[in-house]
Amino acid sequence: MLKYESIYQSLMMQIQSGKFSTGAKLPSIRNLTQQYSCSKSTVLTALKKLEEQHIIYALQKSGYYVVDNHVFKTPLSTDIIDFTSASPTWHAFPYKEFQHCINKAIDTYQEELFRYGTPKGWPPLIAEAKKLLESYQVFTHNEQIFITAGVQQALSLVSMMPFPNNRSSILVEQPSYHLYMELLKTLQIPAIGIQRTAKGIDLGRLEQIFHEEDIKFFYTMPRFHNPLGSSYGKKEKEAILQLADQYNVYILEDDYLADFEYNPKNDPLFADDYHDKVIYLKSFSKIMFPGLRVGLAVLPSSIIDIFQKYKMTTDIDSSMISQAALYLYLKNGMFEHNKTKVSNIYYARAKILHQSIQDHLSTYESSSEIVMHSHIRLPKRVNLKSFVYHLHEEGIYLDSVERNYLDDFNHDRILKLNVSNVDAHRIEEGIRKIASALKNPQNYFF
Repeated sequence: MLKYESIYQSLMMQIQSGKFSTGAKLPSIRNLTQQYSCSKSTVLTALKKLEEQHIIYALQKSGYYVVDNHVFKTPLSTDIIDFTSASPTWHAFPYKEFQHCINKAIDTYQEELFRYGTPKGWPPLIAEAKKLLESYQVFTHNEQIFITAGVQQALSLVSMMPFPNNRSSILVEQPSYHLYMELLKTLQIPAIGIQRTAKGIDLGRLEQIFHEEDIKFFYTMPRFHNPLGSSYGKKEKEAILQLADQYNVYILEDDYLADFEYNPKNDPLFADDYHDKVIYLKSFSKIMFPGLRVGLAVLPSSIIDIFQKYKMTTDIDSSMISQAALYLYLKNGMFEHNKTKVSNIYYARAKILHQSIQDHLSTYESSSEIVMHSHIRLPKRVNLKSFVYHLHEEGIYLDSVERNYLDDFNHDRILKLNVSNVDAHRIEEGIRKIASALKNPQNYFF
C-alpha cells in the first residue's frame, strides 16, 4: 500500500470513530508529517483525497476541518418483506454520477445561484425538459412548461387557484394518490369521487358527474394508477378527452411513472388533447429520487398566467441547485442512460410480482399491468386487521388503501402490493405467504 493511502485510511478511521467529530480541526500538516514520518506532499495527497470525497474541507491559512464524520454504510440485510414502501430503491440510482452534476452546477453556475430565478423555472432546464417531454409524446412550447418543487407543489397550486370555467369542485378517482387525498382534506377543497377498479371507470357515471356537478378538473392517473397499478386503454382515454371537451372540464394528468412504460404505443392523454384541456405532470421521484424536489408541469395556455401568479406567492422559484444539476444530468445524456438501467431493475421485479400473483392469487381481482405495484381485492369476510397483523408477525408488511380514499367515499377492501423495496428473490415468497394466510380461517369473520 502506498504511504498516502495508509495515511488516508488512518485519518478516515479516526473521523469515522468520532476522534475527529463534525467541524473538528485536523492536526496541522507539520504535525501529520511528523506523526506519519513522511513528506509534506504525501500528507497533502492524503488530505486531497479526503477533500475530494467531501469528508474534510480546507480554510485558507487555518487548516483542514471535518465536514461530517458520519459516513454512509450499506444497510444490513433483513428478513422483512415490505410490500408497503413506495420509495425508490436507493441503490438502483447512480448517485455518484449525479453528484458530479451537483458539483459541476455549483462551480459553473455560481452567479445564477445567488440570484432569484424566474417563477417558471430556469430557462436552460426548461429547454432540456422540452426535449425530454417529447420522448413521452408530450409536444409543447417552452412558455407552457413550469418547473415546480416536485409534483406535489403543482397539485397544490392547481387545486387552490381559480379556473377559466369558474367551477370549484375536483373529481378524483377512488382510490387515488394518498397525499393528494390528504391535501384536499387539509385545504378543505370540495372534491367528488368516482370509483376506479382494475377494469377502469364507468364512463356513463363520468359523464353524469361532468354534466350534473360543478367540476373544474378531473385528477387522473391514466398510466400505472396509484395504488391499483392498472392503466386506461386507448378507447377509454379517447372517451375521457371527448367528455372533458363536451362539458368544459379540465383534466389533471399525473404521469408519475412515464419512465417505466414499455409499450411505445401507450401515449399519455396529453398527446391526443386537441382542445387545450389537459394539464400534464411529470415526476422524477421514482426514476431518480424524491429528495430532488423537481417536477414538470405542462399547462394549457388558458391557465398559465394565474398559475404563475400563484407560484410566485409560494416560492418565487424552485431550488436553483437542483435545477442546474438536473439540467446537466439531462443534457449530457446521463439521464437517458441511467433511466434504462433503473427501469430494467424495476421491470424485472414487476414481472416476478405479476407472475407470483398469477400463480398464487389468481382468483382475486388484480391489475394486468407489469409494474412495480399492484393490488388484490379482498372478500368482505376477510378480517383485514387480523390478516395484516398475523402477516406482520411473520415479517410480511402490508397496507390497505384507507388513506387513498376521500372520507365520504365507499372504501373497497383492497390490499396494496409494492415491490419497489423488495429484493427480487423475496417477492414470490412474500406473495406465497399472503396466499397461505388467505386460506387460514383465523383471518375471516364468521
